[in-house]
Amino acid sequence: MTHEDDKTLAEALAAARSAGHACVLATIVGTRGSTPRKVGARMLVDPSAGLTGTVGGGCGEAEVIESAYRVLETGVAERVHVDLTEDFTTWSPAVCGGVMDIFVEVVGVTNTPATDDKAP
Repeated sequence: MTHEDDKTLAEALAAARSAGHACVLATIVGTRGSTPRKVGARMLVDPSAGLTGTVGGGCGEAEVIESAYRVLETGVAERVHVDLTEDFTTWSPAVCGGVMDIFVEVVGVTNTPATDDKAP
C-alpha cells in the first residue's frame, strides 16, 4: 500500500468518524503463493460512502465485503480465508494461485460508556 493509499484511507475513516457512523476495515494479515495484494493492504467498507482501497478485487473481495456487513451488524471481528488457487471446474484466467487471510473489524465510532447522573 502506498502513502497515497494510506492518506485516502485515513481521509475516508476520518469522514466516517465525523459523520458519526461505523465502517469496517479489512486488512490482509497473511498470504501464501501468488495474490493480487500483499500483507498490510487494506480496504475500508463504509455503507454510506462505499469502498476505499482494495484487498484484491473479484470474488475474493466480494467475500470480504459480505463479511464486512456481518461484522458491522454483529460487532464481532472475523478472519476471512480467501482461496485463489485454481479451480479445476472453471476456465477463468483470473485465478491467482494463492491464498489470503484477511482480518475484518469495525472501526470509525468510539463507543463511550454511559455515565450515571446519580453518582454520590
